[in-house]
Amino acid sequence: MSPIDAAGRRGDGRRVDELRPLEFCRDYTTMAHGSALAVFGNTRVLCTASVDTDVPRWLRDRGSGWLTAEYSMLPGSSPERVNRRVGGRTKEIQRLIGRSLRTVVDLEALGPRQVIVDCDVLQADGGTRTAAICGGFLALHDAITRLVQTGEIVSSPIIDECAAVSVGLIDGVALLDLPYTEDAAADVDFNVVMTGSGGLVEVQGTAEGEPFDRLQLDELLDLATKGITEIVAAQRALLAEPPEAR
Repeated sequence: MSPIDAAGRRGDGRRVDELRPLEFCRDYTTMAHGSALAVFGNTRVLCTASVDTDVPRWLRDRGSGWLTAEYSMLPGSSPERVNRRVGGRTKEIQRLIGRSLRTVVDLEALGPRQVIVDCDVLQADGGTRTAAICGGFLALHDAITRLVQTGEIVSSPIIDECAAVSVGLIDGVALLDLPYTEDAAADVDFNVVMTGSGGLVEVQGTAEGEPFDRLQLDELLDLATKGITEIVAAQRALLAEPPEAR
Protein backbone atom coordinates (compact mmCIF):
# COMPACT_ATOMS: atom_id res chain seq x y z
CA MET A 1 0.00 0.00 0.00
CA SER A 2 1.32 3.45 -0.89
CA PRO A 3 2.20 5.70 2.07
CA ILE A 4 0.46 8.61 0.33
CA ASP A 5 -3.12 9.05 -0.86
CA ALA A 6 -4.42 10.27 -4.22
CA ALA A 7 -3.93 13.86 -3.10
CA GLY A 8 -0.27 13.21 -2.27
CA ARG A 9 -0.81 13.31 1.49
CA ARG A 10 0.46 10.97 4.19
CA GLY A 11 -1.62 9.39 6.94
CA ASP A 12 -1.23 12.46 9.15
CA GLY A 13 -2.03 14.86 6.32
CA ARG A 14 1.53 15.99 5.59
CA ARG A 15 3.28 16.17 2.24
CA VAL A 16 6.18 13.78 1.72
CA ASP A 17 8.68 16.62 2.21
CA GLU A 18 7.01 18.23 5.22
CA LEU A 19 8.23 18.18 8.81
CA ARG A 20 5.89 17.35 11.66
CA PRO A 21 4.69 20.38 13.68
CA LEU A 22 7.89 21.67 15.26
CA GLU A 23 8.34 23.60 18.49
CA PHE A 24 11.28 24.46 20.73
CA CYS A 25 10.60 25.70 24.25
CA ARG A 26 13.59 27.49 25.79
CA ASP A 27 14.39 27.17 29.53
CA TYR A 28 11.75 24.49 29.98
CA THR A 29 13.50 23.82 33.28
CA THR A 30 15.65 26.36 35.13
CA MET A 31 18.13 24.43 37.29
CA ALA A 32 20.59 23.48 34.53
CA HIS A 33 22.75 26.03 32.70
CA GLY A 34 20.57 25.55 29.61
CA SER A 35 17.47 23.58 28.71
CA ALA A 36 15.04 23.13 25.84
CA LEU A 37 12.00 21.02 25.11
CA ALA A 38 12.08 19.73 21.53
CA VAL A 39 8.69 18.84 20.06
CA PHE A 40 8.34 17.05 16.72
CA GLY A 41 4.70 16.07 16.34
CA ASN A 42 3.95 13.74 19.25
CA THR A 43 7.63 13.23 20.11
CA ARG A 44 8.82 15.30 23.05
CA VAL A 45 12.39 15.33 24.33
CA LEU A 46 13.64 17.38 27.28
CA CYS A 47 17.27 18.42 26.84
CA THR A 48 19.42 20.02 29.52
CA ALA A 49 23.05 21.13 29.47
CA SER A 50 25.09 21.25 32.67
CA VAL A 51 28.62 22.62 32.99
CA ASP A 52 31.18 20.89 35.21
CA THR A 53 34.69 22.13 35.94
CA ASP A 54 35.92 18.53 36.32
CA VAL A 55 37.01 17.19 32.93
CA PRO A 56 37.61 13.49 32.18
CA ARG A 57 40.86 12.16 33.66
CA TRP A 58 42.53 11.76 30.29
CA LEU A 59 42.01 15.50 29.58
CA ARG A 60 43.33 16.87 32.86
CA ASP A 61 46.14 19.45 32.63
CA ARG A 62 45.64 19.78 28.87
CA GLY A 63 43.58 22.96 29.03
CA SER A 64 40.93 21.52 26.72
CA GLY A 65 37.29 20.87 27.42
CA TRP A 66 34.89 18.05 26.64
CA LEU A 67 31.27 17.46 25.79
CA THR A 68 29.34 14.28 26.43
CA ALA A 69 25.70 13.25 26.26
CA GLU A 70 23.30 10.93 28.01
CA TYR A 71 19.96 9.73 26.64
CA SER A 72 17.05 7.86 28.11
CA MET A 73 13.45 6.99 27.39
CA LEU A 74 11.47 7.62 30.54
CA PRO A 75 8.80 5.26 31.87
CA GLY A 76 5.52 6.35 30.35
CA SER A 77 7.14 7.67 27.17
CA SER A 78 5.70 4.79 25.11
CA PRO A 79 2.54 2.64 25.31
CA GLU A 80 4.48 -0.11 27.08
CA ARG A 81 6.42 1.01 30.14
CA VAL A 82 10.13 1.49 29.48
CA ASN A 83 12.42 0.15 32.21
CA ARG A 84 15.08 2.43 33.66
CA ARG A 85 18.16 0.81 32.19
CA VAL A 86 21.05 1.64 29.89
CA GLY A 87 21.22 -0.91 27.10
CA GLY A 88 23.17 -1.13 23.87
CA ARG A 89 20.71 1.00 21.90
CA THR A 90 20.83 3.72 24.54
CA LYS A 91 24.63 3.79 24.56
CA GLU A 92 24.73 4.00 20.77
CA ILE A 93 22.32 6.96 20.78
CA GLN A 94 24.31 8.70 23.54
CA ARG A 95 27.48 8.39 21.48
CA LEU A 96 25.67 9.75 18.42
CA ILE A 97 24.41 12.82 20.28
CA GLY A 98 27.82 13.50 21.82
CA ARG A 99 29.67 13.10 18.52
CA SER A 100 27.21 15.34 16.74
CA LEU A 101 27.39 18.20 19.23
CA ARG A 102 31.18 18.04 19.61
CA THR A 103 31.43 18.71 15.87
CA VAL A 104 30.21 22.27 16.37
CA VAL A 105 32.22 23.14 19.50
CA ASP A 106 35.84 24.29 19.68
CA LEU A 107 36.81 22.18 22.69
CA GLU A 108 40.11 23.98 23.26
CA ALA A 109 38.30 27.33 23.38
CA LEU A 110 35.83 25.80 25.84
CA GLY A 111 38.68 25.47 28.30
CA PRO A 112 39.06 22.99 31.17
CA ARG A 113 35.39 22.25 31.70
CA GLN A 114 32.92 19.59 30.63
CA VAL A 115 29.41 20.09 29.29
CA ILE A 116 26.98 17.22 29.90
CA VAL A 117 23.92 17.23 27.66
CA ASP A 118 21.09 15.08 29.03
CA CYS A 119 18.27 14.10 26.67
CA ASP A 120 15.22 12.50 28.26
CA VAL A 121 12.37 11.30 26.07
CA LEU A 122 9.08 12.32 27.67
CA GLN A 123 6.99 10.94 24.81
CA ALA A 124 8.18 8.83 21.88
CA ASP A 125 6.59 8.77 18.44
CA GLY A 126 9.61 8.27 16.20
CA GLY A 127 12.71 10.41 15.70
CA THR A 128 13.69 10.65 19.35
CA ARG A 129 17.45 10.66 18.69
CA THR A 130 17.19 13.34 16.02
CA ALA A 131 14.93 15.47 18.22
CA ALA A 132 17.47 15.03 21.03
CA ILE A 133 20.25 16.42 18.84
CA CYS A 134 18.14 19.42 17.81
CA GLY A 135 17.06 20.25 21.35
CA GLY A 136 20.45 19.33 22.77
CA PHE A 137 22.11 21.96 20.60
CA LEU A 138 19.79 24.65 21.93
CA ALA A 139 20.42 23.67 25.55
CA LEU A 140 24.17 23.60 24.85
CA HIS A 141 24.07 26.99 23.15
CA ASP A 142 22.28 28.65 26.07
CA ALA A 143 24.57 27.02 28.64
CA ILE A 144 27.65 28.33 26.81
CA THR A 145 26.08 31.76 26.31
CA ARG A 146 25.51 32.03 30.05
CA LEU A 147 29.21 31.28 30.65
CA VAL A 148 30.01 34.25 28.42
CA GLN A 149 27.43 36.42 30.22
CA THR A 150 29.06 35.71 33.58
CA GLY A 151 32.58 36.24 32.23
CA GLU A 152 33.70 32.65 32.78
CA ILE A 153 34.78 32.48 29.15
CA VAL A 154 35.56 35.37 26.82
CA SER A 155 33.65 34.23 23.75
CA SER A 156 31.49 31.31 22.69
CA PRO A 157 33.33 28.21 21.41
CA ILE A 158 30.27 27.19 19.37
CA ILE A 159 31.22 27.43 15.71
CA ASP A 160 28.04 26.30 13.94
CA GLU A 161 24.52 25.00 14.48
CA CYS A 162 23.70 21.30 14.64
CA ALA A 163 20.44 19.59 13.72
CA ALA A 164 19.18 16.19 12.64
CA VAL A 165 16.16 14.53 11.05
CA SER A 166 14.94 11.12 9.96
CA VAL A 167 14.07 10.15 6.40
CA GLY A 168 12.94 6.87 4.90
CA LEU A 169 11.54 4.93 1.99
CA ILE A 170 8.17 3.17 2.03
CA ASP A 171 7.23 1.38 -1.20
CA GLY A 172 9.82 3.50 -3.01
CA VAL A 173 8.43 6.81 -1.74
CA ALA A 174 10.89 9.06 0.11
CA LEU A 175 9.45 10.60 3.29
CA LEU A 176 10.74 13.27 5.68
CA ASP A 177 10.55 13.12 9.50
CA LEU A 178 8.94 9.74 10.13
CA PRO A 179 6.57 9.14 13.06
CA TYR A 180 6.55 5.68 14.61
CA THR A 181 3.93 4.18 12.27
CA GLU A 182 5.98 5.13 9.20
CA ASP A 183 9.29 4.23 10.83
CA ALA A 184 7.99 0.73 11.65
CA ALA A 185 6.86 0.23 8.05
CA ALA A 186 9.92 1.75 6.34
CA ASP A 187 11.91 -0.31 3.86
CA VAL A 188 14.86 2.06 4.33
CA ASP A 189 15.43 4.18 7.41
CA PHE A 190 17.97 7.02 7.73
CA ASN A 191 19.05 9.42 10.44
CA VAL A 192 20.97 12.41 9.09
CA VAL A 193 22.92 14.96 11.14
CA MET A 194 24.15 18.21 9.59
CA THR A 195 25.63 21.54 10.58
CA GLY A 196 23.86 24.81 9.95
CA SER A 197 26.33 25.59 7.18
CA GLY A 198 25.36 22.39 5.37
CA GLY A 199 28.15 20.00 6.35
CA LEU A 200 27.28 16.37 6.89
CA VAL A 201 28.09 15.14 10.39
CA GLU A 202 26.64 11.64 10.32
CA VAL A 203 24.50 9.53 8.00
CA GLN A 204 23.01 6.36 9.48
CA GLY A 205 21.04 4.31 6.98
CA THR A 206 19.81 0.75 6.72
CA ALA A 207 17.75 -1.27 4.28
CA GLU A 208 15.31 -3.55 6.09
CA GLY A 209 14.76 -5.78 3.06
CA GLU A 210 15.55 -4.90 -0.54
CA PRO A 211 18.68 -2.79 -1.04
CA PHE A 212 18.36 0.83 -2.18
CA ASP A 213 20.27 2.47 -5.03
CA ARG A 214 22.40 5.60 -5.33
CA LEU A 215 19.59 7.69 -6.78
CA GLN A 216 17.38 6.86 -3.81
CA LEU A 217 20.23 7.69 -1.44
CA ASP A 218 20.65 11.10 -3.09
CA GLU A 219 16.90 11.68 -2.88
CA LEU A 220 16.90 10.90 0.85
CA LEU A 221 19.87 13.18 1.52
CA ASP A 222 18.25 16.01 -0.44
CA LEU A 223 15.07 15.53 1.59
CA ALA A 224 17.03 15.52 4.86
CA THR A 225 18.87 18.68 3.82
CA LYS A 226 15.55 20.44 3.21
CA GLY A 227 14.23 19.40 6.60
CA ILE A 228 17.39 20.31 8.49
CA THR A 229 17.49 23.71 6.81
CA GLU A 230 14.01 24.38 8.20
CA ILE A 231 14.97 23.11 11.66
CA VAL A 232 18.07 25.31 11.74
CA ALA A 233 15.94 28.29 10.77
CA ALA A 234 13.73 27.56 13.80
CA GLN A 235 16.83 27.26 16.02
CA ARG A 236 18.18 30.56 14.75
CA ALA A 237 14.86 32.29 15.36
CA LEU A 238 14.89 31.15 19.00
CA LEU A 239 18.55 32.06 19.50
CA ALA A 240 18.22 35.49 17.90
CA GLU A 241 17.66 36.79 21.44
CA PRO A 242 20.09 35.73 24.18
CA PRO A 243 18.80 33.67 27.09
CA GLU A 244 17.86 35.38 30.32
CA ALA A 245 20.97 35.97 32.43
CA ARG A 246 21.32 34.04 35.68
